[in-house]
Amino acid sequence: MAAIAALQSYGSSDSENASDDDTNETPSADATAHLRPLESASNVQDIQKRLQINAAPVVETKESVGSLRPLDPSTKQVSYNPQYDEIFTPEVGPSNPFKTQQQTAQKNMLAGYVEPAHFNAFQFENQRRTFTSYGFAVDPSVTDTGASKVVTSVELLGDNKDKTVFEKTKDRPKDKRKRVRKLDPSDIDGYEGPWGKYVDEQTVSKPSEEQQVELDEILAKRSKNKKKVEEKSAEEKTTLHIKDAYDYQGRSYLHVPQDIDVDLRSQEPPEKCYLPKKHIHSWTGHTKGVAGIRLFPKSGHLLLSCGMDSKIKLWEVYNQRRLIRTFNGHKQAVRDASFSNDGDKFLSAAYDRYIKLWDTETGECISRFTNRKVPYCVKFQPDEDKQHIFVAGMADKKIVQWDMRANEIVQEYDRHLGAVNTIQFVDNNRRFVTTSDDKSLRVWEWDIPVDFKYIADPSMHSMPSTTLSLNGKWLGCQSMDNQILIYGAMNRFRLNKKKIFKGHMVAGYACQMDFSPDMSYVVSGDADGKLNIWDWKTTKLYSKLKAHDGVCIGCVWHPHETSKVITCGWDGQIKLWD
Repeated sequence: MAAIAALQSYGSSDSENASDDDTNETPSADATAHLRPLESASNVQDIQKRLQINAAPVVETKESVGSLRPLDPSTKQVSYNPQYDEIFTPEVGPSNPFKTQQQTAQKNMLAGYVEPAHFNAFQFENQRRTFTSYGFAVDPSVTDTGASKVVTSVELLGDNKDKTVFEKTKDRPKDKRKRVRKLDPSDIDGYEGPWGKYVDEQTVSKPSEEQQVELDEILAKRSKNKKKVEEKSAEEKTTLHIKDAYDYQGRSYLHVPQDIDVDLRSQEPPEKCYLPKKHIHSWTGHTKGVAGIRLFPKSGHLLLSCGMDSKIKLWEVYNQRRLIRTFNGHKQAVRDASFSNDGDKFLSAAYDRYIKLWDTETGECISRFTNRKVPYCVKFQPDEDKQHIFVAGMADKKIVQWDMRANEIVQEYDRHLGAVNTIQFVDNNRRFVTTSDDKSLRVWEWDIPVDFKYIADPSMHSMPSTTLSLNGKWLGCQSMDNQILIYGAMNRFRLNKKKIFKGHMVAGYACQMDFSPDMSYVVSGDADGKLNIWDWKTTKLYSKLKAHDGVCIGCVWHPHETSKVITCGWDGQIKLWD
């Protein structure tokens, strides 16, 4: 009740104020009419008028806005029923003033507007075949059926005018060539079946006199341009550089010296090896770089060097360290050399595509071998009863096995996908390991031309130089990603992941690496001309010696010395370190 009384008083005071201020306003315009107390029932109509409120919002009519809904001409699907006027209204928005009349025209393809037209497939094929056979057809662009305009490629249509291939026409001339029919299968020699020749067919065609003259000229040019296939090997010469080739007992320089403080005949390696520290001697004589060095087997008292000046030189390692003999017999750089087991013979492989067998003592070239491919590496078969056999890795992806007695290839190992870089015999010479430019390592059983183990990994790089440790347990591989990888050479050929030697730069060069005789150090040359020495156990890089001006391509640790290492480089020098 109190609330109603308050409302009434509020309403009355408001109404009094309103009546004082706005006496001219109509009752319907009074905003507080609904708050006033109801008057007597006699004035009900007046009250209803006062309480009428228009709640509808102000809305524009359709006519004032425009009843046409724009329809995009590219629309494929419409979700309502558009009227005819809506479909054919012009596009919304102002027209482009820069478009030509041709561009503003309605198009359904790039060239213009194409109306769908139906053409009977049979009629089309009929006219096409008629044109192919007779050279005329009805013009399809003529719409009037009465006027049959003909498109023709022949001058005279003859009697076949306006007739198609499906209507009766005169027989076409039979231009088919007749075949010789010998279809009796019982005639074994004479039966030809559907393969019989044509009656007038000539199976041998001879050039005319003019053509013969032209042919002779072309062949004469070709024979001039062709290189001579038969490349003769270079003439073999040898030069002895020392006067006393034989000592007072008649022994040659191949005899192992015994007047030095190291026993070169012992089978045991030195007990403890030490780091080489200083350069003590240089052998000079090659006019170009040295590609590789090989020590005399077992004793190591002689050193063989392969030069890029196409010469092979033999040097003394002890006493006066003289140049003993030079072997000339290759036209191009010598790539590799390999001693036989007793050292009285050696093989040399060069870029002139020849492999030559030399007598180490007399310097005579015993025999030469070639298969017209560049040999990259060469190795004697180390078994005593197989010293007449050698294997060579070639540039044409093959490993070739030669018998020197018959001078013929007796086996080919053709599984690599790139040039073969190295060959190493392992497991008592029953197997050999090869590496190649195809970034793989393959293990072969001797004389079986299928690799029984193939080691390849996406992360592997090619390994252009490998060395077997003296004890035959480990195979060291110089990898092109600047590290030396060690594989077990006894049975499984597993990569020893604990023995990875890094810290040198060899990418792009086949730098030789070697092990110390007691297996405590690993040595390798590198691209900067440095000699790198690592500890075998910890794989820690111990020292770097600046050995050569160019690339230090080869290094060998002497098998009987505690700290003597021989290196060779592309500066043409061979150096001894101790």
